[in-house]
Amino acid sequence: MPIAQASHTESRSESTPHLRKLQVLGVLCGLTAGAWLGAAEAPTKLVSIGISPIVISLIMVMGVFLARWSVPALVLGTSSVAADVRRAPHLIIWAVLAGCLWAVANTMTVFAIRDIGLSIAFPLWNSNSLLGILWGFVFFNELRQAGWRRWAGVLGGALVMCVGAALLAVASSTQAPAGHSMRGVWAALGAGVLWGTMYIPYRKAYLSGMNPLSFVTFFTFGELGMMGALAISYLGMASLWRQLTSARDVLFWLMLGGFIWVIGDVFQQYAAKYVGISRGIPLSNSNQLWGLLWGVLVFGELRGSHASTYAQVIGGSLLMMAGVGAIAFSSATGKEHQHWKEAAQRESRRYGIAPDFVEARMRGAQMEGEAHPTRRPVDWFLVAAATAIFVFFAAIARAPRISIHWGAVAVLSVATIALLTLCAWFLWRTTRFH
Repeated sequence: MPIAQASHTESRSESTPHLRKLQVLGVLCGLTAGAWLGAAEAPTKLVSIGISPIVISLIMVMGVFLARWSVPALVLGTSSVAADVRRAPHLIIWAVLAGCLWAVANTMTVFAIRDIGLSIAFPLWNSNSLLGILWGFVFFNELRQAGWRRWAGVLGGALVMCVGAALLAVASSTQAPAGHSMRGVWAALGAGVLWGTMYIPYRKAYLSGMNPLSFVTFFTFGELGMMGALAISYLGMASLWRQLTSARDVLFWLMLGGFIWVIGDVFQQYAAKYVGISRGIPLSNSNQLWGLLWGVLVFGELRGSHASTYAQVIGGSLLMMAGVGAIAFSSATGKEHQHWKEAAQRESRRYGIAPDFVEARMRGAQMEGEAHPTRRPVDWFLVAAATAIFVFFAAIARAPRISIHWGAVAVLSVATIALLTLCAWFLWRTTRFH
């Protein structure tokens, strides 16, 4: 077959119903991730009762660590993780590096929330979408031959997001304590830079065929190691221990926030896999809307503010959401997807991974002859141990003494659980979590 004809046939084959289904799945995963990532930041409002941001971040990472081992063990079993490691052991290093970046960024977000509030900080650190677009194009062939309409959607959406972020930065000066507003703005923007860079290892892993559940398992070593080092160097062992002991009544809520964050991050990983980081990151950054809802409806942020402040915060958030929508629905064409395959083949050659394995995983399937993952006794032990730890801290927990609107909590919780149920069902039916 002539080369031109072969290329045409291959591009046409990418525009199959299965490819379109995977892209719809990626969009749904991104939106679900946004809901859960937004909910996970709510416990950081405990900074208002005097707990150090460093301690809050460390405790959340402890909850993350428990979840990152127990959730993959429950869904597919550790045998699947071990099989991925044997095929691509180099990706462990990338996962640990990504975890280190996440720990620093997460700590910066806690400082940002303390200084400028949850509803304002969220959209500022979601500037990581801009870096995601850049890195996706430069390193992974995303948006190559995407057509002018998709380029216009992505770049126009990015511009709208910048305008929305600027409105929120201006509004922050009316919400933050005197002298601290710009510190909070810079902390949120710095977190966005680190998180945007963190997605490079994500995409390398998924183009190499690694399962998202395997990647997040090793990601957590970087998180916990870096966060522990930050806490000890910043506070010292004696002070850190005193703060952990004094905060024992609220440890459960912060660990729960970490657990919820992992649920959102798992779906974010699948979004990055099936629609790329240039689209997956903006989709998961719909958490800014959820952050606004939690901040305003549950915690009463902006109460008593001037009408102009409400207009800036709500208008800025809606502008950023419009930008997210423009980017997210500029779906990949068959020609662009062919460039994704070329990037995957490059990773396959670089690290000596079987091409048929990489090809199968790009389709959300197992390689022919590959053993199906099974759960072993160690998997049930990991799930039971994590559950027992959470139950223990729940037993000694008390409700934080801050104003919370429980009706809004119930409504938002039902909405996030409904998204989780729908997305998990679609993910299982389409890919069996591969």
